[in-house]
Amino acid sequence: MNMRPLYSLAAAATLVALQACSSMPGGATAPAPAMMTDGMLVGPNGMTLYTFDKDTAGSGKSVCNGPCAKNWPPLMAGANSPMASGDYSVITRDDGGKQWALKGKPLYYWIKDTKPGDKTGDGFNGVWRIVK
Repeated sequence: MNMRPLYSLAAAATLVALQACSSMPGGATAPAPAMMTDGMLVGPNGMTLYTFDKDTAGSGKSVCNGPCAKNWPPLMAGANSPMASGDYSVITRDDGGKQWALKGKPLYYWIKDTKPGDKTGDGFNGVWRIVK
C-alpha cells in the first residue's frame, strides 16, 4: 500500500491549520505600523514620525487637534490596520479617528517634511521630538 498520498494530505491539513492559527488573536505578531530607518521611526510612507511633549503617555488621547493636526498630521490607523501589538496601541482622537501611539504616545508627521529623511520638525517650539 502506497502511503505517500496520505502523508501529503496530512501535511497539507497541518499547514492549513497552522495558517489559520497564525491569523487569530494571539497568533503571529502583526506588522508594526512604523519602522526604524537611519535611527529614527518612520511611517509606512518613509516619512519621519514625531511625538508631542504635551501628550500624556497612556492617556489614550491626543491634544494636537484642529489647526495643530493640520501641521502635525497624525499617523492614522485605518479600519483595515493591524491590531495593536507590543509597544504599539491605537487611541481615539477627538474627531473619532484612530491614531497609532508608541508606548502610549501618539505619533505624528510634520507637514514641512517633504521627503523621506527630512526631520525639520525635531525640537520645533521645544515640544516636538523625533522618535529615536
